[in-house]
Amino acid sequence: MNWDAGRLTGPDGEDWRVPVSELESRQTRLSKALADAGHESVLIDDPVELYWLTGGRQSSMLLVGADGSEVESVHWVRRSLERARFEAGGEGAPHQIVEQPRMSGLEDALRDAGCTKAPGMLAEKVPNSRWEFLSGRFSGLEGESSDCSGILFALRETKSDWEIEMHAESGQINRMMFETIQDIGGIGKTEIEMAAAADEISRAAGFGGRIRMRNWPMDCDRVVIAAGRSGAVPSYFDSGVAGLGANPIASLGAGFAKVAKSEPVLVDIVHVHRGYVSDCTRIFSAGPLSSDWHQRLDDMAEIRDSMVGRLGRGDDCSAVWEKGIQMASEMGHSEHLMGMQPDQARFLGHSVGLELDETPVIARGFDRPLEAGGTMAIEPKVIYTDGAIGTEDTWVRGSEGMECLTMGESFPMLVEW
Repeated sequence: MNWDAGRLTGPDGEDWRVPVSELESRQTRLSKALADAGHESVLIDDPVELYWLTGGRQSSMLLVGADGSEVESVHWVRRSLERARFEAGGEGAPHQIVEQPRMSGLEDALRDAGCTKAPGMLAEKVPNSRWEFLSGRFSGLEGESSDCSGILFALRETKSDWEIEMHAESGQINRMMFETIQDIGGIGKTEIEMAAAADEISRAAGFGGRIRMRNWPMDCDRVVIAAGRSGAVPSYFDSGVAGLGANPIASLGAGFAKVAKSEPVLVDIVHVHRGYVSDCTRIFSAGPLSSDWHQRLDDMAEIRDSMVGRLGRGDDCSAVWEKGIQMASEMGHSEHLMGMQPDQARFLGHSVGLELDETPVIARGFDRPLEAGGTMAIEPKVIYTDGAIGTEDTWVRGSEGMECLTMGESFPMLVEW
């Protein structure tokens, strides 16, 4: 190795590689799930899934064999082979790491690894053109590739203790970003000026510059600040509040509006720590808010508490959604919950992990509970023409109910500058 691997550390020299034990456990779970679903193997080249299984996101493909099959797991790397070996734990890596074969030799490489059937792939993660290209390179194998996306998504819904620790550390940095906005915000400050200050904290703590999303073509600005009427401006983004954005190609997040007296300023921050998402919302104001705004915030806190309790006892996510919208209707917010008509978002919470928009979701159709070890950003909000208000924290379902991974009650829902 002619480069310094010692530079690949966290801000204080920490070894930020995924523990080898995590990679071993994940690959074992995947192998068993493939066998249960009747697959011989899966070929993975999506960056997020590669990171989850190999500890890095090099230009590469990972072949994982089903439990009981003759297929040997192997990580084929185009570049960088040396970095892939380092990120997977060096000599302790739980899989082979070798140079990627030429595409003309992919079928032979698959056969050498033990494949007799076409490996599954991830239809929900790769373009159709990529699927067709790869399929054409191993057309001599038996059968056709099946979509294994759902298997990976289901496995990643349940977080390990180490992953929950990463979410909690992400939440600590998220709090620091809110504290910065608390310190520098006030009348006359622009949304984007405050967002920049929060960005600086996040970057210094190790944010890598990207929030990954599963649903195409969604992308996300991680600091949404919506001062007053900015909260009512609609956007492409599937959320209750999107903000102005800086320009038409970035029509999400903070804009150039300034904070005025006694209006709600909604701040929704996503931080990503070593890949893991935390998502929080709090309200600020320069001067006291009206009693109407206070009542709306109290209403959203009541809905949040109901959802937390119901998720914690194992209710289906769809049932939690139905109860939430029922409560909002009884409170008089049905036409303002998670947006104004016709742009209302149809959810009240979303799972997070390596991606912002994971499953399950507190929405219609998710007729299953949040399993133990599952995470959920719970975010009831109401939007009116003169602003938006609500609350959000990231939670995990533990053995005794829901546990907050972000600020929770330790940071007020409403802060007055």
